[in-house]
Amino acid sequence: MPENKLPLLVIAGPTASGKTALGIALAKEFDGEVISADSMQIYKGLDITTAKPTPEETEGVPHHLISIIDMDAEFSVADYVRLAKEKIAEVCARGRLPILVGGTGLYINSLVDGVNFDNAETDGRIRQKLAREAEEKGIEALYERLKQIDPETAELVPVQNTVRVIRALEIYELTGMKFSEYKRVNMGKESPYKLCMLGLGYEDRDVLYERINRRVTVMAENGMIEECRAVYENRRLGTVCQAIGYKELIPFFEGRDTAESCLDKIRQSSRRYAKRQLTWFRRDERINWIYMDKIHDFDKIMEICKKTVAKTEIL
Repeated sequence: MPENKLPLLVIAGPTASGKTALGIALAKEFDGEVISADSMQIYKGLDITTAKPTPEETEGVPHHLISIIDMDAEFSVADYVRLAKEKIAEVCARGRLPILVGGTGLYINSLVDGVNFDNAETDGRIRQKLAREAEEKGIEALYERLKQIDPETAELVPVQNTVRVIRALEIYELTGMKFSEYKRVNMGKESPYKLCMLGLGYEDRDVLYERINRRVTVMAENGMIEECRAVYENRRLGTVCQAIGYKELIPFFEGRDTAESCLDKIRQSSRRYAKRQLTWFRRDERINWIYMDKIHDFDKIMEICKKTVAKTEIL
C-alpha cells in the first residue's frame, strides 16, 4: 500500500446502531478526531431530530462537519467530499487519526472510492425544470420515473429526498447514463486512503428496530417536537427539513393528526431508512462487520475493533 496514502478509519451502519459511541471510544483509543458522514447533521438546526452528539456525549473528542451549513442552503455530495478531504488532511497533519462516522452511504463511498466530481455534469436549466415539475406534480411522480430509469438508485434514495431524486434525473438527462452507472464510471481505481472499514450490524433485525423505537421516544422526551415546531413556525424550509422526524410531525403542527401517531410514523420511517442503509452497506466487501446484538460486552467490541485496525495496518 503506497506510503503517501492518508489513513482513514470508517465506522458505518444504520441509524441507532451505536456508531457515535463507538466512534468516540475509538477516537480516545487511537488519538483520533471524528468526521461526520451524515447528510442531515451537516446542517444547522434540528439538533435533537438528527441525533447530533451533545458536548457531553463527545467527551472532548473533536467532531467535524456537523452544523456547518445553513438549513436552507444547497449542498451536494461533491461539496461533502471536498470538505471531508480537507478535514482528513487537517487531522492527519496534526498527527491524529481521522475517523469517519456516519450512515450516509453515498457520502462514505463517494469519499473512500475517490469519485471524481471535478467534471461533474450540471445544468441549472434542467434542474429548475425538474424542480418545477416536482412542485407541480409532486416528487412522487419524479421518483416513479427514476424507478423506471434506474431502479438501483431508486432503491437507495428515499422518495422524500427531492435533491437526490432531481440530481439523479438531471445526470440521466445530461449524459444518458443511469446515476448508478455514472458513479461507477467516475470512481477511482482504488481508494485514495489507507482504509479500515467497520460496520455495525444486527443479526436480529428486530433488536435494531427496538433500539430505533426507543430512541424516537427519548428524542421526543428531550424536546424533538418543540425543536421541529420552531423550525416549522419560522418556515425555514430547506434540505434539512427532509430529515426523518421533521416532515412526519407536520400533520400534528397543522392539527390533522396526534403527536403519538406522528411519532409512530417517525419510528416507521426510521426503520425503513435503517433497512435501506443496510442494503447499501452490505454491498461493500471491505466492511468488517460487528454484530452488536451478539456481543453485549463493550470492552469485547473494542478489542475486536483494535484487532481489525491492527490487521489492516492503517496506523
